[in-house]
Amino acid sequence: MHFTIAHDHPCLPGHFPGRPLVPGVVLLEQVLLAVEAQAGVPLAALRLPQVKFMAPLLPGQPARIELDGQAPRWKFRVWRGDVLLARGELAAGDVAA
Repeated sequence: MHFTIAHDHPCLPGHFPGRPLVPGVVLLEQVLLAVEAQAGVPLAALRLPQVKFMAPLLPGQPARIELDGQAPRWKFRVWRGDVLLARGELAAGDVAA
């Protein structure tokens, strides 16, 4: 899944004034949307047992999400070109860690 966070996204004015960066929670929201699209249903409950942010995403920069796995557990990677921005795991429901 490819995505771009617009320059006028409501999270950007406070994160950070003068040099906006896309907050990690916005990247994770895009991961959740990608997982829900793959699963074909909204996820009622989820956990993020592991997440690591490696590089920033600026507004307007294109990014893509790669998913491995299937319900109830997925591994994800978020890329900007060939730069790894974030990686981690998302688990739905009552999955043991």
